[in-house]
Amino acid sequence: MIYWALMTPDEARDSSERMPVIFAAHGAPILLDDADWKGELAAWSAALPRPRSILMVSAHWEQRPTTLGATRTVPLVYDFSGFPAHYYETRYAAPGAPELADAVRALLGRSAVADEPERGLDHGAYVPLVPMYPTADVPVLQISMPGLDARALFELGRALAPLRDEGVLIFGSGFLTHNMRYAFRAGTPQWARDFDQWAEDALSRFDVDALIDFQARAPAPHLALPTWEHYAPLLVSIGAAADTRPRVSFPITGWWLDGAFTRRSVQLD
Repeated sequence: MIYWALMTPDEARDSSERMPVIFAAHGAPILLDDADWKGELAAWSAALPRPRSILMVSAHWEQRPTTLGATRTVPLVYDFSGFPAHYYETRYAAPGAPELADAVRALLGRSAVADEPERGLDHGAYVPLVPMYPTADVPVLQISMPGLDARALFELGRALAPLRDEGVLIFGSGFLTHNMRYAFRAGTPQWARDFDQWAEDALSRFDVDALIDFQARAPAPHLALPTWEHYAPLLVSIGAAADTRPRVSFPITGWWLDGAFTRRSVQLD
């Protein structure tokens, strides 16, 4: 019970059941103009138990060692360029989660984590949160991925798993396919369909070894993921769900702009 005792009675009732773990395809800042996708994200969050807080792992923050972002409300990180001005005006003033930060330190060991107290949420974090928790009333802590070692990311998730019993939604945010050479091209290539189908099958069977060893076992991994930071948060998510075989569902599927980026998102109960 790392910080359950700090919860108010109302918060404890909201989070009395073990939280699922999720992985969401986060689109890009322009997702916030996509009413249908925003509606799917909102419906997904409405069906989830209300979290005490959210621990966010985004594809857009890789820093060794595992680093904790701001534990108070600070400005967002607009980690993109060349977009129209209004995308730099998005605000998401979620409360910080200092108690959750203390819990992460306790689980990982204080010597194994660092702090970056001025770092706000990047677009991989806030873009899905805006439609999922639009009132920004759930405390959020973003942590970095400590590198791109598949097994280590899975083990990071395993270490964080006890937080699920304390009302924390462990939230990976990325993309299962992410090849920018195919961004905004119409038509879904066969290699993207093949990789997406492989991921659906491996996740449905919860084949942890295959998901970790995706570069050798998945079809066309170097086309689906020329660089694989967008896949990496999935490994943290499956690690956090691996103490028992979870029930796997896919609340959102389909293709972003009918192109090469799968919108497949995952819930692990």
